[in-house]
Amino acid sequence: MSQRSERRGIHVDQSELLCKKGCGYYGNAAWQGLCSKCWREEYQRARQRQIQEDWALAEKLQREEEAAYVSSHSSSQTQPPQSHSQPSLATFSKFEEKKTNEKTRKVTTVKKFFSPSSRTAPKKESHEGKTPSPSITRQSSIETDRASQDFLEFLKTLQKPGREIQKQSRAFIDSMGNKKDLGAEELSECVQDFYQGMSDRLLNHYKGSSEKVDRVMDQVEKYIMTRLYKSVFCPETSDDEKKDLATQRRIRALHWVTIQMLCVPVDEEIPEVSDSVVKAITDVIEMDSKRVPRDKLAFITSCSKHIFNAIRVTKNEPASADDFLPTLIYIVLKANPPRLQSNIQYITRFCNPSRLMTGEDGYYFTNLCCAVAFIEKLDAHSLNLSPEDFERYMSGQASPQRQDDPAAWLQSGSRFNPALSQIHQNLSVLSNLEKRQQQVIEGAQSLQTELAEWQDSVAHEVQEIMERYPLEIKSRASAIDAENVENDRLPPPLQPQVFAG
Repeated sequence: MSQRSERRGIHVDQSELLCKKGCGYYGNAAWQGLCSKCWREEYQRARQRQIQEDWALAEKLQREEEAAYVSSHSSSQTQPPQSHSQPSLATFSKFEEKKTNEKTRKVTTVKKFFSPSSRTAPKKESHEGKTPSPSITRQSSIETDRASQDFLEFLKTLQKPGREIQKQSRAFIDSMGNKKDLGAEELSECVQDFYQGMSDRLLNHYKGSSEKVDRVMDQVEKYIMTRLYKSVFCPETSDDEKKDLATQRRIRALHWVTIQMLCVPVDEEIPEVSDSVVKAITDVIEMDSKRVPRDKLAFITSCSKHIFNAIRVTKNEPASADDFLPTLIYIVLKANPPRLQSNIQYITRFCNPSRLMTGEDGYYFTNLCCAVAFIEKLDAHSLNLSPEDFERYMSGQASPQRQDDPAAWLQSGSRFNPALSQIHQNLSVLSNLEKRQQQVIEGAQSLQTELAEWQDSVAHEVQEIMERYPLEIKSRASAIDAENVENDRLPPPLQPQVFAG
């Protein structure tokens, strides 16, 4: 036990999963360790400060420019034109150009917060003459139609508030159609503001019944995010795709990491454990196929529960949080889920914030973010390796398994990799089958030899008997009345007759 404690390189205190502001909700690495509520407050305060600073700087530059203009104009009136020297004009020209460029840059920065047209105009010019991207031109799909139909059926049960919810949801979707060129964070702000406003109105209507509000908000999220999925998932204005490729390359480079290096308490030789591991890998991969953030969270939760079950069966006791995180890292390394960073960012930006702050969904999602962050920062110390070995393994110059003795490498490798274990078992079965096949071939050859000897012995005995008792063919004996030529004249045989008495 002490040896395992010394080897363990992965440990996250549960307090580290909570918001750094101490509000008690779960934090997120994408929000700098804050929960969604505290992050939005910090983001809005920082944004407001930036706007004020930009306005102040723009006004300062404008005053300086006006003062410079007034000064140059007054000097031109008091001095004769021929007294102007070329150096003074050049100096003023450079000053004017510098101030104009600085002002233009700062004022553009300020205006982009308030004028949507200033953001969309350059974008339209840059895309002029190009085919619209599929992520912008949303096409109707079966899933979208089904979500719309389900939403309408649900709203019928709400009667009066249902009509108002439908009206506001459609208006919001239409308004988002004009904001496709916004940045990812700005799109997230729009969606989160709509969630907050809708939730506040529902709380007033249901008089604080949080269960009813959550049920309605789940349906609103499903309808809105299904309709907006193609335009807000991995938007062109973000670097999500670049992060996805970097994460996939990182995970592929770590293909050599074993269970023992991560101190994962899972024995894949047990059929039930192996089945749970496969299901966990399948769930984390299938997460990418869903459109609604809540559905993606459901797959993360299902994956985590399969992990807990694998640990419980292996240890024959309830799993702990210290065992869960290393196992989750191992599952992510084996699965290498598609678009992992994009899915995490999508959930972070557009999921109902109450789900990420509390409950098992928020806990498991926070652990997944920690697992991805750990993979990105994985080093030799975390895997209990020397820096030299870690670099050789990462570069592909060497492998953790032994290569000098193939048999020993296969035996040791089977303890790390279930595929190698299966190969070892198959080779053992094939070896036994080869021995049995050789025995069958030898038996068949022996039987063939015995049959040939038996055939020769039977033929020899038959020959001896025929020589000892030669065959004599006698003439056929004739019938007794064969020489009687008058047989045809004889009367027929008597037939029994019955007389009535």
